[in-house]
Amino acid sequence: MGGFRDFLLRGNVVELAVAVVIGAAFTGIVNAVVDGLINPVIGAFGTQDLDDYSLCLRGSCATGDGIGLRWGSVVSASLTFLITAAVVYFLMILPMNRFLARRRADAPVEPPVETELELLAQIRDELIAQRAGGVTVGAQRTAAEESTSLDKPSDGRDGRA
Repeated sequence: MGGFRDFLLRGNVVELAVAVVIGAAFTGIVNAVVDGLINPVIGAFGTQDLDDYSLCLRGSCATGDGIGLRWGSVVSASLTFLITAAVVYFLMILPMNRFLARRRADAPVEPPVETELELLAQIRDELIAQRAGGVTVGAQRTAAEESTSLDKPSDGRDGRA
């Protein structure tokens, strides 16, 4: 039961439940807009109820013998979907994206942390560049380099007495 409780109280499940409830309430508003505004505008050119638009494929649809395609109900559902999507986008998604972008712009920018793999790739590239430039890693020193290194003691003293 504890796992089930944790599942139900997880943030995503609660947010999804709220979204479903708000979506169901919002559907009533969109349907009212389609029935009260869009259908009358379409009704100026034909019938006011989009469900009345149909196409009879075979037989007589008036008597019920034929096969009818009710394309008006598909158009009505499509309009309802488009209006719902537009309202959700312009009234919810777009303002939220602007708000989040403003928040991200105000947040301090942290330098990216390099992974071990990236550091190793940089070391590899550095070694390749050194070899290509004529300097090889672990190469024998020239006589001039050797003489300058012999002048300095290796035990940390500066050679003065």
